[in-house]
Amino acid sequence: MDPNRIIIAIFEFAVLLFSLSLHEAAHAWMASRLGDPTARMLGRVTLNPIKHIDLWGTIILPAIMLFIGPGFLFGWAKPTPVTTANFKNVTRDDILTTIAGPGSNLLAAIGATLVLLVLSRSSLTGAAIVHQIAATGQVGDALLASSPTMVPLVLLFYLAIVLNLILAAFNLLPLPPLDGSHVFRHLLPYKALRIYDQLGILSLFLIFLVGGRVVGYIVSPALFILRRILLAF
Repeated sequence: MDPNRIIIAIFEFAVLLFSLSLHEAAHAWMASRLGDPTARMLGRVTLNPIKHIDLWGTIILPAIMLFIGPGFLFGWAKPTPVTTANFKNVTRDDILTTIAGPGSNLLAAIGATLVLLVLSRSSLTGAAIVHQIAATGQVGDALLASSPTMVPLVLLFYLAIVLNLILAAFNLLPLPPLDGSHVFRHLLPYKALRIYDQLGILSLFLIFLVGGRVVGYIVSPALFILRRILLAF
């Protein structure tokens, strides 16, 4: 494997691990704030990835995707346990707890963009590196040689933008067991809800069949806008 690809793979996995931990910690924090201490008592209000790792979703699947690459990296962590009976307003609080996860990933993507804007304004070298990575998403030998310190830093935050946008969009799909389904089910009438909750294996089939394509339609324009912002400064 190309040495540059190995570096990118390591960075991708590190960013994915942080992003998944942030996602689950946000669920746990919001649930705790709204009156459910279940996740907090289990130590899930933390960015420590050990508390959130799922063997298949956090380790094995990402490792396979990195080995097969190139392509976008994806995975999942252990679901955050929530006891909705502890909420004062079950519908409202369940929705807020649910969207806290994807919301944290969206905020992380915006935060990473702001960091890159600061790095771009810090020096001419920083601007050149940010512009090239934002324009191409690639790291060549010449670029790496120009600044062995700045290039990995810019790459790390650029990958944070991409992976967090993907996680936010994917988790908001209204298909069980994704976060979006927890919000969508509150909008359904009782008869439709019974059918929706019985999707089972069909839902998983739809996720794998069309999930990636739908996420691409959502992430591509968002990433385009953030790239234009980075290239404008």
